[in-house]
Formats: sequence, C-alpha cells, structure tokens
Amino acid sequence: MFEKVSWYSQRLQCDTTMARWGFSGQPVLVFPTAGGDAEEIERFKMIYVLEPLLSAGRVKIYSIDSVAGREFFSNQHSVEHRYWITNQFHQYIKHEVAPAIRRDCRSNDIGIWATGASIGAFHSVAVTCRFPDIFHRALGMSGSYELLRFIGHPKANDFWRVSSPLHFVPTLSGPHLDTLRTRYIHLATGEGKWENIGESFRMGQTLGKKGIPNWVESWGKEWDHDWVTWRAKLPKYLDEWTQAAAQPKAVEARG
Repeated sequence: MFEKVSWYSQRLQCDTTMARWGFSGQPVLVFPTAGGDAEEIERFKMIYVLEPLLSAGRVKIYSIDSVAGREFFSNQHSVEHRYWITNQFHQYIKHEVAPAIRRDCRSNDIGIWATGASIGAFHSVAVTCRFPDIFHRALGMSGSYELLRFIGHPKANDFWRVSSPLHFVPTLSGPHLDTLRTRYIHLATGEGKWENIGESFRMGQTLGKKGIPNWVESWGKEWDHDWVTWRAKLPKYLDEWTQAAAQPKAVEARG
C-alpha cells in the first residue's frame, strides 16, 4: 500500500512530502541520499527488494524529501545557513514527521527505526542520538558523518554542534544519555569504490566513549558506495531485526 502526503513546513519554509509503503509492522524512516526526495527509494528499486517484508506486514517504510541534504552541496547560501537548515530539518523530523508516522501507526509512543545511506546515514544516526525517545534504532549504511568536510567551519553559530553527532554526543549527560544508552546504532559500510570506513569507525568510537551501544561492520572490499550494495544489505538487516523483535522475551524463573 502506497500513500503520499505533502504539507508546508514552517520550520523548513518550503513544501515537504512524506511517502509510505506497507500496511502494518515496524515503522522505518529511510532518509534519502544527499539531494534525494521522498520517492528516491522507489526509483532505485529499494522498495522492490523490501516487498517481501512489506507484504508480510513486518515493516512500514517511510521516506521524506532530503531538504537539508540538498543544502550540503549548494553554494547558494552561506555556511551558517546550511548548518541552520540542518538543525531545522532535524526539528522538522521530531515535530512533524515522527508525529505523522505515529498517527499512521495509531500509536502515540511506538519506537521508530531510522536508516539511510551516505548522507542519509548521517541523518539516521543524528536523529537517533538527538531524539532517543522517538528513534529506538539506527542503521547507517556507507555513512558520511563529518559535516565540516562537506560544509566547512561556520564563523559564528552553534547549529553544527547540535546537528552533528560527532560533535554533540561527547557533550551528552543525564536522562538524555541514559535513554540513548538503551538504544542501538549499527554502522555498516563497504570498503570498495567511494567508501570510507574511517568515518564509521570514528562515529562508533564517539558513541562507545559515552557507553552507547553500537557496532561498526565492514562489508568488505567488494562492496561499493552504490545502490547495488544498499539494496543487497537493507532487506537482510530488517529481516533479522524484525525477527528478533518478534521473539518472546525470556521470563525470569521464580522459585
């Protein structure tokens, strides 16, 4: 079942779109690559390879326009504006997209999983670290996590510090960190063409130093930074994770 909705976001100051595939199951928000839109994953056949999970009612897939991703490589605005829109994009996810997903799932508190490739991996990890009360698990595929490499260093604003998990995770403490320590972040990448596993290791080390459960996985040198790779990998993770989530939890024996 496919459905698409659009609305004007005051936070982003533009029209936005959210697409959904599936009728029941674990909600998964898929962030597009850098400049992708809400239907990118269908054009690149990701929905096709996820069809068995969708038809079985095990997952509901959601995606949105990558408004912030488009700005990463744009020279039309200042560095400061690009960091500002990245923060606004995350606030849009928290206050507009996540509530829409939960309404669609008829649950006020269902945990959402986040995933994406390349820049989409950055956003999936960022929103999970920023909003662990909403996002319970993240899968970053072929992730690019260092914003400074793409955008540069701003002269005077702190939006990059609150948007980039490499930079804000070390500052976390208190109940926010306690909640995040109950979540899980999987950082997976190939080592073929256009891949850089070093960014995933750096992200994993940053999470690990704060006691946040994570795992860095290499797919090997035969896997490139490409849709062929991501189509092969995402269905396997979602299959394994939804099976594990469906297993009954062990009950402590009492004498």
